[in-house]
Amino acid sequence: MAGAVAIEVKDTGSGISHEDLPRVFDRFWRAEQSRSRRTGGSGPGLSIVGQLVQAHGGDVCVTSRPHVETVFLVRLPC
Repeated sequence: MAGAVAIEVKDTGSGISHEDLPRVFDRFWRAEQSRSRRTGGSGPGLSIVGQLVQAHGGDVCVTSRPHVETVFLVRLPC
């Protein structure tokens, strides 16, 4: 995206499996179905991020190497 601002968020946690990557922006979806709301979030966070970024004409993507790193990239037009 020409004329864009890019924000990269990276961590070195447990990562996201290849099978789960397509669903991380789905509303109320959680990778670990065994987690209860008491120990984890309710699931709408990344869905909201995706909707807000798209509403502003940008895009957001994620890559992950389990047990190495996960990277979220948000690009917004200037």
